[in-house]
Amino acid sequence: MQLIDNYNFAGKKAIVRVDFNVPLHKETKEVTDDTRIRGALPTINKILSDGGSVILMSHMGRPKKNPDPQFSLKQIISKLSENLGGKEIKFVEDCLKAQSEASSLQAGEILLLENLRFYEEEEGKPRVADDASDEEKVAAKAQVKESQQDFIKTLASYADVYVNDAFGTAHRAHASTALIADLFDENNKMFGFLINSELKSMDLVLQSKDTPKTAIMGGAKVSDKIQIISRLLPTMDNLIIGGGMTYTFIKAQGGQIGNSLCEEDKLDLALDILKKAKENNVQVYLPVDAVNADKFDANAKTSVSKTDETPDGWMGLDIADETIALFSKVISESKIVLWNGPMGVFEMDKFSKGTSSVAHALAEATEKGAFTLVGGGDSVAAINKNKLADKVSYVSTGGGAMLEYMEGKQLPGIAAIRGE
Repeated sequence: MQLIDNYNFAGKKAIVRVDFNVPLHKETKEVTDDTRIRGALPTINKILSDGGSVILMSHMGRPKKNPDPQFSLKQIISKLSENLGGKEIKFVEDCLKAQSEASSLQAGEILLLENLRFYEEEEGKPRVADDASDEEKVAAKAQVKESQQDFIKTLASYADVYVNDAFGTAHRAHASTALIADLFDENNKMFGFLINSELKSMDLVLQSKDTPKTAIMGGAKVSDKIQIISRLLPTMDNLIIGGGMTYTFIKAQGGQIGNSLCEEDKLDLALDILKKAKENNVQVYLPVDAVNADKFDANAKTSVSKTDETPDGWMGLDIADETIALFSKVISESKIVLWNGPMGVFEMDKFSKGTSSVAHALAEATEKGAFTLVGGGDSVAAINKNKLADKVSYVSTGGGAMLEYMEGKQLPGIAAIRGE
């Protein structure tokens, strides 16, 4: 497999799949978080410094028509240019009509293509009317699948080499991530630095022999995390559970949970996880106390109780001080830590202390020499909100892709480069 470190891009045109699906301000349309743009810079700069030229392609949002101005990548040009030291970004308003601009691209120049998802072929999903018949839907899907080949042939024709650096979409079998790679020989297709860093970080967590190893799983539902928990159990020493799924475990063990979130049909699953953890000598840490609310509201009244003694009419929305101290101690003593999912309703300031405390505990563990990997929207948001992104070992850019990779699933965008 070709490695970007060893490749000389001099005189080459590289088409690079990046993930510029970044959030925009509702009114000004300015980029509000450029993390994904910054993540692509090492790859872009490597190509340019070698004497190559860069053709960038990405999606943004879920457009329903072509074109759809609210999802135009034109809106990210100024932020991209700013991150590249003011460098000019050429732009083509139709990703399939860039032949002239691509062929005239000179060494050191950058061309950005318009949103790939303006075309149905990118996702392979036809846009059909809601009242279309089953026959019409089947025919439309077949037509899109057939035209996908023309779609990727056109994109591939712009360049000499293909680089996939969009980890956030690597778990999707889309045209620009999983199909286009087949049109380049093995010496002219590769991962960018971002994907390489993602894979290296995840493999380290999964394969490292350093102990103790701790997985922190938060979020609302046990069912969302069952696969990754099952995969991690044989490799971990500690499993910390937080967030809404806490109460499925608490109720399964006979605790009182008031009005707290609970998957009633997953009680046996929770008990099975605890059983498997014991069989694998994994210590499970559940919250012992919680900040409760009388309603799901940012202005709700609050109280603190043991998690298994939640009063009737109340719901647990964050971990409380005793649990924060317990979790922080476990993290502090760990050599490897994976964090995915919040400890509470992090989006409400009143219930964000637990999640922020875990973020700070990871930063302190990192300073002491631990390897810490953070992935998942709320976990990453907590790291960024507390300005700790440079205080942990690695912040993943792809929550869904990270989970699927660590669950042991084959990611189409990864398999396409590896030839799997």
